[in-house]
Amino acid sequence: MSRPVFLSIRALGEMLRSRQVSPVELATTFLDRLEALGPKYNAVVTLTRDLALAQAKAAETDILAGQYRGPLHGIPYGAKDLFATAGGIPTTWGAAPYRERQFDSDATVIRRLREAGAVLAAKLAMVELAGGMGYCQPNASLTGPGINPWDPTRWSGGSSSGSGSAVCAGLVPFAIGSETWGSILGPANHCGVTGLRPTFGRVSRHGAMVLSWSLDKLGPLCLTADDCGLVLEAMAGPDTADASTTDWPFCYEPGPPSRRLRLGVIAGVVDGTETATRKNFEAAIQKMVEVATIEEVTIPALPYEEITRTILFGEMGSAFEDLIETGRIAELTAPEDRYAPYSRMAVLAKDYIRALRLRGVVVTEIDRVMRGFDALLGPSRPFPSTKLDEEFPSAIRGAGKDLMGAIGNVGGLPAISVPDGFTENGVPTGMQFLGRPYEENVIIAAASTYQALTDWHLQHPPGALA
Repeated sequence: MSRPVFLSIRALGEMLRSRQVSPVELATTFLDRLEALGPKYNAVVTLTRDLALAQAKAAETDILAGQYRGPLHGIPYGAKDLFATAGGIPTTWGAAPYRERQFDSDATVIRRLREAGAVLAAKLAMVELAGGMGYCQPNASLTGPGINPWDPTRWSGGSSSGSGSAVCAGLVPFAIGSETWGSILGPANHCGVTGLRPTFGRVSRHGAMVLSWSLDKLGPLCLTADDCGLVLEAMAGPDTADASTTDWPFCYEPGPPSRRLRLGVIAGVVDGTETATRKNFEAAIQKMVEVATIEEVTIPALPYEEITRTILFGEMGSAFEDLIETGRIAELTAPEDRYAPYSRMAVLAKDYIRALRLRGVVVTEIDRVMRGFDALLGPSRPFPSTKLDEEFPSAIRGAGKDLMGAIGNVGGLPAISVPDGFTENGVPTGMQFLGRPYEENVIIAAASTYQALTDWHLQHPPGALA
């Protein structure tokens, strides 16, 4: 059989259907890679070998009987360790206080992927409590800092660090992460993979750790934009257990755009970004000019980052009130995570309410700007992967800028990050397509168009090719 590593979900599915490889063989390949290489990147919390082999055997029986469930049937994946999993599999939230904690039922996302025939191979590492405590350096996890497969002296990003590393290193064909502000697009940017943050309410969060009720979103990290569309279709849909989910259906529509794209770039969006990030983004824009009309746009002067930060801090302080007030935050790994949460508890009600009111203004004004565009373009993150022993310029802490991240997350807007080049140090950078609510098909088509013009997504870390 052909080596089933660094292949798209469609390619792997064809191998399974044509019996070039069996689901059990495929699962074993990735389980062995997770076991051998996962510790190298601090990417794995729990290897679910027994469960994966049982699910792969069931998939094999179904496929041989002609009962094919769809493109994820028999495909292994990893899940960020904030998704509840039954059967004695721990769910640690990346944090020492929850090291041994187990749940008696699966998160909705885990259940839906199981129903689609996907094979859960591992629970993947994450920044403790999804980064909401205020960390500012990579070593903020029960399992140690996420290590970038492109350069083991650098960070894989947060807070879905293990999901980014695992897909980048070919340990799983796809992974599921979460984003409150940058936690899908960040690891995608740093690791050179494709990450999709869906519209708020598109995917049920039932059974997933809560950091911020009105900002948290769940989405896939994959090798290609097309893969992201396939995974999102399996995950999306209303859920009576999560009142924030929408009835708006999502049916993935693969294929190129039906017309020439119209894309916008916010004036000054690259201000404050690192040199290679800006250079690669500008080169990516020139490539997209071949297939799109691109215009600079001006947005209203609003405190986008401050609004998002206030909402996040207020809701996080409520979500982890017990952990903070009992002093158990002293058990966390990052020193700053042991004291910074107390400031979250001090957010005033009047400031939180003002931020919610201004959020409505942001949603209205940004939608007005975006009405004439298929997507807005910008760097996925303002900076590439940082050294493991260095602080990173956190926008959440106010130490860095992330205009599009703030707009997209406070507005609940979908975005997809694709790799767009490398720095002189050999680590990736990314470009994001930010869309209007429920227009995931539009931004996936735009991202797929860019990937058809470039080969950044086809390049993989030499150390992971063995």
